[in-house]
Amino acid sequence: MRRNEAHQGTFPFVRIWADGLAGPDKMAPPSMAAIFGPRANLVTNAVLLALAGLALFAAFLIWGVPLMHYNTQVSLTPLQPVPFSHKHHVSGLGIDCRYCHTSVEIARTAGLPATETCMTCHSQIWTNAAMLAPVRQSLAENKPLRWHRVYTLPDYVYFDHSIHVAKGVGCTECHGPIGDMPLTWRATDLTMGWCLDCHRNPAPRLRPREAVFNPHWQRTPETPSGAQLMAAYRIHPRTLTDCTVCHR
Repeated sequence: MRRNEAHQGTFPFVRIWADGLAGPDKMAPPSMAAIFGPRANLVTNAVLLALAGLALFAAFLIWGVPLMHYNTQVSLTPLQPVPFSHKHHVSGLGIDCRYCHTSVEIARTAGLPATETCMTCHSQIWTNAAMLAPVRQSLAENKPLRWHRVYTLPDYVYFDHSIHVAKGVGCTECHGPIGDMPLTWRATDLTMGWCLDCHRNPAPRLRPREAVFNPHWQRTPETPSGAQLMAAYRIHPRTLTDCTVCHR
């Protein structure tokens, strides 16, 4: 008996094993202080949910926002002083683009019509229309209408309407279905990648010179091929991607 007790004193686990044999009532496992409080699981779950929500929000900013065109403002329809309709004037009445945008063939900017241009017609028709009151006021006060830009390029980007028109690029290539717009909205994002796509491969976007200002032009079997138009316009894609073409 003493020998057994000596062994139990030397090896504590023997005492625990012996106590276990004596019955569960005599076992007294040592107590351990709790490391985490009763709300630890709740806090952990809340943190994990917050991190998951943050990850989803970041994914939305990276992939969702560009799809909404929030940054590029595609489909944006700025509020104008007069609700001018290209659909009515161009497709309905057949007015040529150059009647209002007089400098599109000779200058960087296409130009905006002077009030006198509008009043050439509207001094005879729709003379008392409420929507045209700003036009009449502009003429009476000799102050131009303040149109709001639909397309805006950074100051470091050089763009020339005249060279694009001269090389057979139609209005709809950049401005979308402008002839069918009741109100003018932004059809393209004008990003650098978008411009380079055309500069690298301009052939599919070219048309005969007489069709440049036709918003409803469609390619037919009789239309010269892209390669033929490139040769006729003397377009060399190898130089169109030089940095100095757009950044001067």
